[in-house]
Amino acid sequence: MPSLKIDVRTSPLGSPDFITYFVKGDTLPAGVPLSEFDGSLCSTLLLRDKTGRTLVVGLGDKDKIEPDTLRRATGAAIKHLLKIGGTEAALDLTHYADHVAPAVEGAILASYKFQGFGKDPKKGRAALAKLQLLVTEHEVTNARVQARDAEIIATVTNAIRDIGNLPGNMLNPPILAEKAEELAKGRDLTVKVWNERHLERDGFGGILAVGKGSAHPPRLIVLEYLGGAKKDKPIALVGKAVTFDTGGISIKPGAQMDEMKWDKMGGLAVIGILLAAADLKLPINLIGLIPSAENMPGPDAYRPGDIITTRDGKTIEVLNTDAEGRVILADAIAHARLTYKPSAIIEYSTLTGAVVMALGFRRAGLFTSEEKLRDALVAAGKVTGELVWPMPIDEEYKEGTQSEVASVKQIGGREGSACISASFVKTWAEDVPFVHLDIAGTAWTTKPPAHLEGGATGFGVRLTLQALRAGLPV
Repeated sequence: MPSLKIDVRTSPLGSPDFITYFVKGDTLPAGVPLSEFDGSLCSTLLLRDKTGRTLVVGLGDKDKIEPDTLRRATGAAIKHLLKIGGTEAALDLTHYADHVAPAVEGAILASYKFQGFGKDPKKGRAALAKLQLLVTEHEVTNARVQARDAEIIATVTNAIRDIGNLPGNMLNPPILAEKAEELAKGRDLTVKVWNERHLERDGFGGILAVGKGSAHPPRLIVLEYLGGAKKDKPIALVGKAVTFDTGGISIKPGAQMDEMKWDKMGGLAVIGILLAAADLKLPINLIGLIPSAENMPGPDAYRPGDIITTRDGKTIEVLNTDAEGRVILADAIAHARLTYKPSAIIEYSTLTGAVVMALGFRRAGLFTSEEKLRDALVAAGKVTGELVWPMPIDEEYKEGTQSEVASVKQIGGREGSACISASFVKTWAEDVPFVHLDIAGTAWTTKPPAHLEGGATGFGVRLTLQALRAGLPV
């Protein structure tokens, strides 16, 4: 796949396919009947003449245009272009200079397609090789900055989508650790990996318990990016990376179990955020912690009724081995708190089906008692299109985690289970400001929006980077 070249210009160079935007209700291009194109969001119309091809893409209602409108519309246009063999495009952004970044993101995200295995790549769609961005002369400098940053973020997102789409037989915890080390090379990142011996030595009972049933041992992967002042406390990002989840002894039904290859997307989001932060040279300190295990029903698998001691000495009463994500997160959150003394902990996990029942597939559940952090992430979601919805994590939900034989029990009742689960993982943050993002409905898609393909979405990378760049209030 050729590398993408992005050129910000005031006029097109050569003869690329020209993409222009059309607002619903405007005068139609000459000779186009209303029945063929009305400018609705992401609708497309291909026009041909002696000079080349122009692809017109709809933005919908003029008064509803926002950053994600350009992201989706550009994604729809690029997909259309690639399907007909185009490899070079010029986007007319002369009227949308404030939305250069989402347009570039949409183009790059839409150009990604997982290649799969045993397929002839020559039979696949074309790859986007060149993208020209047309703006007015006084907007060129700002547009170049927007385009550069958007390219970094979207390219990293595609990289973790590629890893996310790998099946369980091709990606296990040791392989994920190797990939993290490979991706960190050449970047201002430090990677530390705990193998099973190190996990045992340092008391990571949760990660070890979940990983015991698998032939592939668990790992804790830690990435450190120190772009801020030495005196500045880091922000800790913790992501669940269960490379495949059968449910363990509490085995899942067979239907759609194949989707559990995406149970690692919280951890991959954290890896992506750290990679992009390093490439963007953000002036902050970040620590990424990725607990990784494969949850299998092997002869040594942990059982319902087991008592597990976590990194900080707290104990967990296991009631269902399919609630494994919160067990490995407990260790990682405790390690973040004890070792790095962070200003805040943000945790990402495909944690509950309950959040999908509540919010569907368009929004992630945002659980925090920190109002400023909540508002910053909600605002970042509106800019990036990675929407979040505030959910309660108040003291009342602690009742669902109370155990008679351990510090906490692993699951509560069905009622309010997403909130109880959030309260459970918050236990290990103690007094550190904490955010839990339940991305179970957004980490992958089988009904992709215009700028994505089916499979891993990379949700959380663009959301968090937008919040960090805007100045996360910690």
